[in-house]
Amino acid sequence: MNSTAIKRKSHLARVLKRDASLWLFCIPGIILTFIFSYVPMYGILLAFKRFNARAGIWGSEWQGLYYFKRFFDSPYFESTIWNTLVLSFYGLLVSFPIPIILALLLNSFQHKRYRKVIQTITYAPNFISVVVMCGMIILFLSPTIGVINSVLEFFGIDAINFMAKKEYWRHIYVWSGVWQSAGWSSVIFFAALAGISPELHEAARCDGATKFQLIRYIDFPSILPTATILLILNCGSILSIGFEKAYLLQNNLNLTVSEIISTYVYKVGLINNDISYSTAIGLFNTVVNLVLLLAVNKAADKLSGNSLW
Repeated sequence: MNSTAIKRKSHLARVLKRDASLWLFCIPGIILTFIFSYVPMYGILLAFKRFNARAGIWGSEWQGLYYFKRFFDSPYFESTIWNTLVLSFYGLLVSFPIPIILALLLNSFQHKRYRKVIQTITYAPNFISVVVMCGMIILFLSPTIGVINSVLEFFGIDAINFMAKKEYWRHIYVWSGVWQSAGWSSVIFFAALAGISPELHEAARCDGATKFQLIRYIDFPSILPTATILLILNCGSILSIGFEKAYLLQNNLNLTVSEIISTYVYKVGLINNDISYSTAIGLFNTVVNLVLLLAVNKAADKLSGNSLW
């Protein structure tokens, strides 16, 4: 062993000894991540085999790319991909900038007491479970007892069965998500804004800068790297919309716009018991998300110099 390798080994030993408490703190998280994120990857083999419970994963018959071809030839392929993409991009377009705007506006708000009240009100919906929130949406939009239709009828407008109108479903899904998550999503931007030196604001005010100019030239550039990283992460899961909310708001009348990849995988995998087919669809979904993540990360690195790696 040469001297360079010995020095590297001794340096590594010193670093491990110095940060021993931090490594011990990380061990539970590493173990849980390995068990629940890496061990299940063994099941990817199901996408290439005709699963037989008696034979097990290894003993099941090899099918190659049969289930992928079956999904590509399925009449549900185009509709589920299209519905998922439209819902994802619509949600990203609306829900991503709103927390940034909220954080910038509240950060420039002078009355700290009122700012805390507004923050509390906007944070609160995040703690409502998806099941409860979907129940509230269905109840509020009910054509018979819903609050929204009661208001419409008060103004002489006929009641509307919102959940049965497919043209309303995407708007209900996205904007209810904004209402629930905007306040909580703004927390990370508040943290980024808290790291800005007050001296920058003081110097800008001495030069006659307005509130809008403070936001434009100091606050927004300061949170731009954080926003870029979050945008990359969101684009990396563009086809992985949450299953629970879409499934709970879904019915036979809006199925043409509400059937997305996650709900389709649930139906063919658990309800129809076609395990191999659903695994193939899930693997296809993951691969597409990975490609999008790499592409967006590369584009962000070239355009702004901010990226995940």
